[in-house]
Amino acid sequence: MKQVQFEIDGRLVTGTIAQHRGTLWAHVEGRTFTVEAAGRTRRGAKGAGGGSANPGELAAPMPGKIIKVMVNPGAKVAAGDVVIVMEAMKMEYTLKAAAAGKVASITCEPGEQVPHGKVLAKLDLEKA
Repeated sequence: MKQVQFEIDGRLVTGTIAQHRGTLWAHVEGRTFTVEAAGRTRRGAKGAGGGSANPGELAAPMPGKIIKVMVNPGAKVAAGDVVIVMEAMKMEYTLKAAAAGKVASITCEPGEQVPHGKVLAKLDLEKA
């Protein structure tokens, strides 16, 4: 894993990159991006962990270990609130709520090893 600087909208931000099984992973400002060996790219939704297309689901952006669950089912969350902290490839990832809402369910617990893409929490998001 290496720390690198990215330029986003004209400003420099620090992030990390790592390679795992032919996929390059970049984590910057709470978002996870991947570039696969075939040249296709995926971009994770901010705070959604990159493993789910549904903003009401927080999914594991890569295989890892759950470190902390910061909220309980029924709790209210604001956009950007940390819901789950996980460790993958010797790096800590914070999975954040994409929008304000209520925690519907948590499907993981601290110490659990989770596969890439596993839905870790579901949120009932407020309609804008």
